[in-house]
Amino acid sequence: MPRIDRNKRDMEKVKTIAVNVAVIAAISLALLWGNALYRQHVQFDKGEKGTASGDFPAAVAGYEAAIHMYTPASSIVPRSAQKLWDLGQMAEANHDAARALIAYRALRSSFYAVAGIYSPGHDWIGRCDARIAVLVQQQAQ
Repeated sequence: MPRIDRNKRDMEKVKTIAVNVAVIAAISLALLWGNALYRQHVQFDKGEKGTASGDFPAAVAGYEAAIHMYTPASSIVPRSAQKLWDLGQMAEANHDAARALIAYRALRSSFYAVAGIYSPGHDWIGRCDARIAVLVQQQAQ
C-alpha cells in the first residue's frame, strides 16, 4: 500500500474525530445553556410567587437565584434585577431600611457572583452601592 494513501486515510480519520468532538462539544454547551435557562425561569417564577403572596424572603431568594444562573441573552436576568430593585424601592417607601438593604445587597451580590471573563450588571452594582451607602448612613444617625 502506498504511503500517500495511508497518510490520506489517517488525515481523514483525524478530521472525522475533530468534527465529532466539535459536534459533541456544541451539543453539550447547548444542553448546559438550556438547563440553566430553564432553572432561571423556575427561580424567577418562585420570586414572582413570593412577591404575589407578600413573602419578601422568598421573592428576594427567587430573583437572586435567577440572576445567579446567568445565561447570555436571557431576558430573565434584567427582569429579575428590576424586580429586586423594585423590592428595595418599595421597602424604602415603607421606611423599612432593613428590607431595602437586603434587596439591594442581594441584587449587587448576584452580579458579583456571576462575574468571570465577562462581568455583567455594572450599572446595577453602581446603583445599589449608592442606595446602600445612603441607607447605611441613615441607620447610623
